[in-house]
Amino acid sequence: MNINRPAYSNLVKDIKAGKFVLTGELEPEKVTSIDEVLDSARAMKPYVVAANVTDNPLAYAYMNSLIPSWKIQEEVGLEAVYQMTIRDRNRLAIVSDVLAAQYLGIKNILAISGDHTVLGDNKGAQSVYDIDSAQFTYLLHKMIDEGVDLAGNEIHGKVEINVGIAGNPNADPLMPEVLKIGRKTKLGADFIQTQTMFDIEKTKTFLKEVEKYNCPVLIGVFPLKGYGIADFFDKYIPGVSVPPELMAAMKKAKEEPDKKKRHEKYDEVNIEFFGPFIDEIKKTTSAAGIHVMAVLYERIFDPLLEHF
Repeated sequence: MNINRPAYSNLVKDIKAGKFVLTGELEPEKVTSIDEVLDSARAMKPYVVAANVTDNPLAYAYMNSLIPSWKIQEEVGLEAVYQMTIRDRNRLAIVSDVLAAQYLGIKNILAISGDHTVLGDNKGAQSVYDIDSAQFTYLLHKMIDEGVDLAGNEIHGKVEINVGIAGNPNADPLMPEVLKIGRKTKLGADFIQTQTMFDIEKTKTFLKEVEKYNCPVLIGVFPLKGYGIADFFDKYIPGVSVPPELMAAMKKAKEEPDKKKRHEKYDEVNIEFFGPFIDEIKKTTSAAGIHVMAVLYERIFDPLLEHF
């Protein structure tokens, strides 16, 4: 099945125009106000074409991502990538949320499985997984391109949304991940955003393997705001490890007693590591862009991307 879907979003329009794109990431937490999210969106808006809005990351019970996705578009003018997990929804809830997203003017959905609830802050929660992420991609295809749900029920009105999927170049073995991505691209994906990458050779290998699917790939990078975040990320994020030399540099920066200077040292470490990494990706690979997961670390965009 070959799906030639129009570019409904600015993100996909820029990708199709051959631009090397940047996306950011926003995270509404366990809050009743999204002022902080909106401030973050304003800070990153000059640098990115769109920003992902996370959906209960690490299975933590946070604010639903749909309303923040809408508000950053309405109040900030920054396009959203509305993340949706199958962990928390059966197919009825998925269809309901997609219809609501269309009404609110959302133009991108990232269709993902979601981290298992054993990682989260409500460990007794039951995961749903009514359908898998490939079936979710297919459901979106049916709604967007055929105007029906999985059961063939007609949708009254058009759904004009572009679909992203996730990829993990860190997977070991890699080939099952590549084959899964291939399946989802054939079912109707417009772009791929990857898990955080630190290893340039693994990144290049992954890009080479998925090139045959002809689906644009945005490589994920995660600038580390502080040593505590780096340590947590290294220990608890599934399938990802922070390189020892980067951990050592972050630990050394942590030892700076002056808070302002410590932040400056953290910034220097990130720029020295990720600046050349991004440059290498842009100049030597087929990647369509970079997904910068700098949540509440927007100050890093300017120095990190000044050579971009």
